[in-house]
Amino acid sequence: MDTVLILTVLIVFFALAFDFINGFHDTANAIATSVSTKALKPRHAIIMAASMNFIGAMTFTGVAKTITKDIVDPFALENGTIVILAALIAAIIWNLVTWYFGIPSSSSHALIGSIAGAAIAAAGLSSLNYTGFIKIVEALILSPILAFVVGFIIYSIFKVVFKNRNLAKTNRNFRSIQIATAALQSFTHGTNDAQKAMGIITMALIVNNYQTSDDIQTWVQLACATAMGLGTSIGGWKIIKTVGAGIMKIRPVNGVAADLTGAAVIFGATAIHLPVSTTHVISSSILGVGSAHRLRGVKWGTAQRMLITWVITLPISATLAALIYYVIDLFL
Repeated sequence: MDTVLILTVLIVFFALAFDFINGFHDTANAIATSVSTKALKPRHAIIMAASMNFIGAMTFTGVAKTITKDIVDPFALENGTIVILAALIAAIIWNLVTWYFGIPSSSSHALIGSIAGAAIAAAGLSSLNYTGFIKIVEALILSPILAFVVGFIIYSIFKVVFKNRNLAKTNRNFRSIQIATAALQSFTHGTNDAQKAMGIITMALIVNNYQTSDDIQTWVQLACATAMGLGTSIGGWKIIKTVGAGIMKIRPVNGVAADLTGAAVIFGATAIHLPVSTTHVISSSILGVGSAHRLRGVKWGTAQRMLITWVITLPISATLAALIYYVIDLFL
């Protein structure tokens, strides 16, 4: 086997590992509210999330194409194989660190920052596709803000519509509805998050001349969907605890509002082929709902810790990827 083929196989392996880790790292985001309100037992929630993630991942490819070509140009990327490998290793390391400490960090920020950092290490700032990169960063920044606002509005509407209803009965009804909204949110998670690894593998295939277009091959889509589904089945209990209980005390009506908000924003981004952080979107939707419910009921200390992690993920992952690039480049 020649070096190019070996490195391509390594990239595919690490990309699938990233998707697997992304699955258990981000599972909590889609099902935390339904587990917190006891709408679903944890085991049932994870099985449902894994299934819906897989289906979502097999349904769309637009975000994958954005990852393939909008951060850097794979057809002109200098030392592209090493860049991609370094980026994947850096993103995996950051995901594992934040998972270990139970911090709902963004896999999207980690991957996009890592690609940019490794590309800059290889060929300087000119290697970035600035139009596409800025568009992606704008989506990453604006989507949590949109989720907060939409969550606030949806729950405010719920408060008006259901203000004269029996609280116990309303919560019982919403607990049943929450099963459907959690499934919907898991589906939308798959439509966006799993595609990021698809885009990375496709980028590697282009860089190493195994394909000449940005089309996502069926085997790539199936492999990434399977990896994310399997990762989801492992679960992420530390992050479930943070998202499901660390932000606010969640009742079924809150959970439905947050789930609907998260699903709408994530699927909207998928429809226009933009990668967003499902972690940011879902956490921000809970913050928006919590603020509409009772401002003092939101645990802003947890929110502050999450915000700091979100802000530092891009520069840390970029720096880590650049360092890993230099190390790999020394030996190849």
